[in-house]
Amino acid sequence: MKQSIPQYRKLYEVLRTQIISGTYKIGDLLPSENDLCAQYGITRPTVRHALDSLLHEGMIRKHRGKGSIVQGPPNGIGILSISGTTSALGKHNLRTRILSKPVITQWPEPFIFPLTDTFRQSGCIYLERLRLVNDIPVFYDLNFLPNLNLPRFCNRKFEDQSLFDILRKAFQIEVTGGEQRIRATRADETIATFLNVPSGQPILHLQRKLMTNRPGFYFFSSIYCNTVEHALYGTF
Repeated sequence: MKQSIPQYRKLYEVLRTQIISGTYKIGDLLPSENDLCAQYGITRPTVRHALDSLLHEGMIRKHRGKGSIVQGPPNGIGILSISGTTSALGKHNLRTRILSKPVITQWPEPFIFPLTDTFRQSGCIYLERLRLVNDIPVFYDLNFLPNLNLPRFCNRKFEDQSLFDILRKAFQIEVTGGEQRIRATRADETIATFLNVPSGQPILHLQRKLMTNRPGFYFFSSIYCNTVEHALYGTF
């Protein structure tokens, strides 16, 4: 059964899209709570819930006596941020190439983080991507999601799409924080080919466990980063 989307989420998505697209620019005031209530026919607590979500994500700041002021997506490459890489860069600069379409399979052994019995029994949704910034390969990432209550996930379009956005909009799953390990390593032949760097070049390897607002649901990624042209930025 398809879950109904809460009213605050609908307003949150509208305002978030307007901020990312530039309808509201950095420094702009969002409409007042009263105006948003009247425009969308919703209650003040619902509006405040939506604005609190934007505040938590860093999209806005609140100024007493003025209202909600747009801060915009975080600068830099948000690979370390709960807002995600697409929000940080903007879709015009970032391309996502799917190297391996999502498929339900068994979890790799050994795995990068401990797994619960429920996760092991459910199986793993595996997705492999290459992400390019201004047409330069920057991230080669392997994603592992538990096959739990994600109906028709594998049938969705992932080319040039944000995984965080898909989870948020289609399944109401928000990344709320995480645990990560960052190591310096050297590119083997496969990684060097994807990132278009010499074999043996130093790169960063991120292993991440991403927590979400859905109880008991978290997912993982293993990301190889070419940071020659782009520094990594973000907050957890």
